[in-house]
Parts: sequence; C-alpha cells; structure tokens
Amino acid sequence: MTAPVLRIERPVLRLLPKANARAIRRGAPWVFDNELVMDRRARKIAPGTIATLVDNDHTVLGTVAVNPTSKIVARMLDREEVAIDGDWLQAKVVKALSLRTRIYDEPYYRLIHAESDGLPGVIVDRFGEMLVIQPNAAWSEMLLEELTEALVAATGCATVLKNAGGRGRALEGLDDVDAVLRGEAPEHAVPVGMNGATYMADLTGGQKTGLFYDQRDNHAFAARLAPGARVVDVFSHVGGFALAALAGGAESALAVDGSGPALELAREGAERMGRTDRFQTRQGDAFDVLDALGAEGEAFDLVVCDPPAFAPNKPALEKGLRAYERVARLAAPLVAEDGYLVLCSCSHAADLSAFTGACLRGIGRAGRRATLIHTGFAGPDHPLLPQLAESGYLKALFFRL
Repeated sequence: MTAPVLRIERPVLRLLPKANARAIRRGAPWVFDNELVMDRRARKIAPGTIATLVDNDHTVLGTVAVNPTSKIVARMLDREEVAIDGDWLQAKVVKALSLRTRIYDEPYYRLIHAESDGLPGVIVDRFGEMLVIQPNAAWSEMLLEELTEALVAATGCATVLKNAGGRGRALEGLDDVDAVLRGEAPEHAVPVGMNGATYMADLTGGQKTGLFYDQRDNHAFAARLAPGARVVDVFSHVGGFALAALAGGAESALAVDGSGPALELAREGAERMGRTDRFQTRQGDAFDVLDALGAEGEAFDLVVCDPPAFAPNKPALEKGLRAYERVARLAAPLVAEDGYLVLCSCSHAADLSAFTGACLRGIGRAGRRATLIHTGFAGPDHPLLPQLAESGYLKALFFRL
C-alpha cells in the first residue's frame, strides 16, 4: 500500500505500533512520549514546532504542536493537515466567541478554554475591553503575536495582557515573565459584575488571570441558600462566595483568606455593593482559622470552602484527598443544624467520586450527617472536552447537615 503524500512540508511524528490511534481519531488531544517514535530526528524538533502526526502505516492523523522536552510531546491542533496561521487562529477565536456571546450579556467570561476550544494550552479571560492570555504551551508562545492579532481582530479589545504564571509553562520550558501585548495595563483593579455581586479583578498582580470565572454558576446556587443566613467563605480569594451570598440576601458574610491584598479587593467589592456593614474579613491560614472558629463556638448557616488544588497531579492525589478530608472535618462543626456546607475542588487528579468520598469521610469524622443536595461544575464558558478528563476539573458539592 502506498503511503499518502503529505501536503505540507514540515516535520512528521509517527505513532508506535502499540499506540492507540483509535483514541486519537476519536478526539484524544494529547500524544505522550511513550506513544511516539522518538528517534534522533524527532528529539531534535524545536519546542513549539508545528508538525504532521501519522499512524504507524503513515496515514495522516492531523496537525500537532510539538514539544519533545515535555511528556505531552504532541498536542492536536487540527484533525486535518492544515497551515496554522493567522486565519486559522482567528477562526478558532471567532468560534469560541460565538458561544460566549450567546450565553452572556456582558463581556466578562473565559473566552478560550484551552483544548476544549481547540487551542491546546491557551487560556484567555475577558474583562470588558481587556483580555488576559496565559500561553501555557510552547506552540502558543511561538505564535503569540499571531494569536494576539487574532484575539484583537475577533473581539475588538484594545488591551491584551500576558500572564506567565501558569503552572504548565515551567513544564513546557517557558519563562515566567508577564507582558503587555497590546494597549496599556490598568492601574487599578477592574470591577466585574456577576450574580448581582461586584468583584475586583487585579489583572496584573492577582492570582491566575485576576478572577475565577469558573465558579460563577456555583456562586449563584449558593446565593439561593443565602437569604437571612450567616455565611463564612474560606479560601475566599477576592470574596467569591461571600459577596455572592450578600447579593443574595445574607445577613452577614465573613471572608477568610491568607492573602491580605485579596481580602482588600474583597472589601472594595463589598463597598461598591453597599454591603460593608454586613461584611467582614479574617486573614490567616485557612486550617488555623477553621480551628479557631470551632474553638470560639461559631456557627454559620452557610459554610463554603473553596481551596486551591490540593491534588494537581496523580502523585499528589493521596495527600490531596487527606487535605480535602481535613477541610470537611474542620468545616462541618461550624454548620448550624439544617445549615449548608459547600466543599469545592479544582484538582483534576481527584475525580468526583474520590473527592466526594474524602468529603464524606471528613463530615463523618466530625460527627455530622449530610445529604447531598446539589453537585456543581464549571460554567459553560469552561466547556468540558469529553476525551480529556482534565478539562472537567472543578467540582462543588452542596450538602445539608
């Protein structure tokens, strides 16, 4: 059988005979080093290079971005052999934009969610006329200028900021230097309205891109439980659940976080909402504060814990699950009878079943009985790619105790 002629002159990566080409044809977006013929020629391909992926019989499987220094050597860009240029990038951005503008009335959302939007490793959050991009894969760093042009052309945004703080950049051999790609960086935090609350997003010095849009729908559900409630929001960042609860009619809300600047932004958000009389903050290690609140005999109608990723990868899974169990054990005693406990995880390595089990063990160890009333995930601006479990990382469990 004669192998098909490749249409574009560029490097070629070939699958090993044992590799699962069927999974790739069905949409798997990553190809690992142990699935490829990593001979001298393949290892010499420069990180970020665009290549053609072929099966063991040389059948073209698609266009990939290559980084031989990473365990994920190839990231699927297109199922056809195509040129990855400005037109291709703009088409991807326009397609992603069409989903967000259909769902959201205001331009505040995640615009690009990496593999789920066909741009592997690329995160873009939109804040009105400003965009913050995290190019977390080598190919996107190589094509950053073309990607920026495509974003500006599709959205009309005047400011594009590069955030180089993504964990994946180090794994790709990339630097941690932020940059202003278009326009001027804002001098102050940017107000963002969601669910009736106002959040202050620090686009240049805050965590991630400045705000966590993924919890929007879970904030809204928590707000439905909030009328007349005393609320504590632990690991609150800039006031996520606390401010949503105040917008929903909470009697009071206490935001707990280890970051003083984040809590200051939370206070500014409460001030813009006219809710400072019902809002308090407490800075400190979350575990220590949970311990202290228990010792003080505090009780709340709604307790929320939204910690960072305790299990960011499989080696950290067991330790991470123990941490989630500890959070649940310390938080459950703070919940008043018939009150609500919300426990969240953004660890993709801890799937829903494992996370739920850890939470229930912690609640049980605290001597409480729980019913699960709702399970929340990331909003639709964070679409899940079914062939990539990592894209469905966020879980939020709502218990009644």
